[in-house]
Amino acid sequence: MNLIRQRDFIDAIILHLIFAAIAMIIFLIPINIENGIRIFILVLIYNVLIPSYAYYKKYFSWINIWIFCFLISIFQIFPDWFLSAVLNILVFPEDGLFKIGTVSGYMFGLWSIPLFIIVFLTLKIKESHSQKSGYMLNVFASFLIFTISELTIWMLGSWYPQNVTIIFGHLAVYIIIPEIILGISSYYFYDFIKEKPQLIKIPISFLIMLIYQGAATFFYFIFEYIIFY
Repeated sequence: MNLIRQRDFIDAIILHLIFAAIAMIIFLIPINIENGIRIFILVLIYNVLIPSYAYYKKYFSWINIWIFCFLISIFQIFPDWFLSAVLNILVFPEDGLFKIGTVSGYMFGLWSIPLFIIVFLTLKIKESHSQKSGYMLNVFASFLIFTISELTIWMLGSWYPQNVTIIFGHLAVYIIIPEIILGISSYYFYDFIKEKPQLIKIPISFLIMLIYQGAATFFYFIFEYIIFY
């Protein structure tokens, strides 16, 4: 059974183009609002828009994916907090928004945006082609989406790396592989539990966070204390 039909795919593209247009408007509108609040508004819009539209169109597979990705996003506060407060290699500057520990408040839902896109696209390619093709797309999409985010998010006054090896001006080398692992593990576990009770998503999303934090710590050690020491 195809969980994501062709109509779903077209609607997803249109909806994300609309969201991109909304983002441009919010950041270009000439009013005195700090960027942290603007990002927070966008995060709220996305995390209301996706499940609301999916419910209206009866795209229940979207809702299933979104719930899972949103739970992962909530737990992702902890790795970001650890990297910024303990290892001191990630900075969340003052941006006008409240903090969760050392992490900007919008991060509770920001991760759900790239993760929803990655899991959705992987499922689509798997269903229309093969599992192997899906994983290949997953790795490429994870690398592309997260790398672009790391290279550009600083321009919005959001997080930036410090005290680590950096390429292309703003991309921390150690985080590239962990973010690809995050994309792969998010899809792998979602595909495994997608037809199981919703409550199973909580411990599994927590497990994915632990995998990411472990990978980030491991590759930080490998790159900063072995390769580039």
